[in-house]
Amino acid sequence: MTGSRPRWEVRVQAGAEAYPVVVGPGVLEELPELLARLAPAHRYALISDATVHGHHGPRVLAHVSQGGATVSSHTFEAGEERKNRAEWGRLTDELVAAGLGRDACVIALGGGVAGDLAGFVAATYMRGVPVVQLPTSLVAMVDSSVGGKTGIDLPTGKNLVGSFHPPQFVLADTELGSTLPVVERSQGLAEAVKHGAILDAEYFEAIVTSADALLAGEPDATARMVARSVELKARVVSEDEREGGLRQILNFGHTLGHAIEAASAYRLPHGSAVSIGMIWEARLGELLGVTREGVADRLVSALRAVGLPVEPESIADADRLLEWISRDKKARGGTARYVLLRDVGEVDPGEGWSRPVLSEAVRAILTTGMSTGV
Repeated sequence: MTGSRPRWEVRVQAGAEAYPVVVGPGVLEELPELLARLAPAHRYALISDATVHGHHGPRVLAHVSQGGATVSSHTFEAGEERKNRAEWGRLTDELVAAGLGRDACVIALGGGVAGDLAGFVAATYMRGVPVVQLPTSLVAMVDSSVGGKTGIDLPTGKNLVGSFHPPQFVLADTELGSTLPVVERSQGLAEAVKHGAILDAEYFEAIVTSADALLAGEPDATARMVARSVELKARVVSEDEREGGLRQILNFGHTLGHAIEAASAYRLPHGSAVSIGMIWEARLGELLGVTREGVADRLVSALRAVGLPVEPESIADADRLLEWISRDKKARGGTARYVLLRDVGEVDPGEGWSRPVLSEAVRAILTTGMSTGV
């Protein structure tokens, strides 16, 4: 942290290179200087959903053009369902029409959907042009904008088409989250709770303690939380950029969470699905004797404190969920894999940080969870 206002800069290693993640209230003012230094381009393309563009687009465009740069704006309708091949194709066509060449740079403004979609456009346009991530949602600030994953969804599952394409830098201005409703802040806090659950028990408890300030969108408290999550995730992805080993721990709660999300036809938000997924995967670990008894209950308390659901309202039956699980992109040899905790703040190494689990055990957790709530 530096200066009179809280500001953090975390370095993320991406192969032989590294990029900074700058976090703090008001850091968007640094955009012109960072672009000139870290992402100079002949033309820039700002990609965001229409809602986010309405809130922040004009300000960002003014910052980008401040030094005389040419920038075009490209929007799409908000929603996970827009993260698809058709939108990817339309946006790439727009970049061609705008005259962007290989010396262009894409700026992704928005939440996780915008970051994934715009990142994938950048990864594939002209065989790859630089991208800058400007996350505006908590889930994007603490998680999806860091690590270089980009992608789009298919009808059969999330993020089944994508690539690793690290950004030139990430600029997470926590004041941009002031326009978010409380329910959207809760969604981002699911990933923060996950980071504590897998890596830092003290941070896990700190999120619960500061839950009211975080839900209220208090910029300094939010900046501290975002910075710690970024530090934790940076440590993991710097060691394992391509998810061959340690990075798998970031999938805690996501094997079941993605299935729950998909089975709801994406009506259930990602953070809510991951919240339930973490609880059920902790229950699974307890059932298998891997996770210390009581960990799932601690997760329930923490997730309730940050306003997230801990039980499903209306989702598919166990057979339907198992079908979605079988399509999970993290599966190996056709078998889904699970990240299991030893305790809060500690993942069991398993078989390369994740492990296959017999479908009978998973079915037992699904059946119990849907009938009892947790």
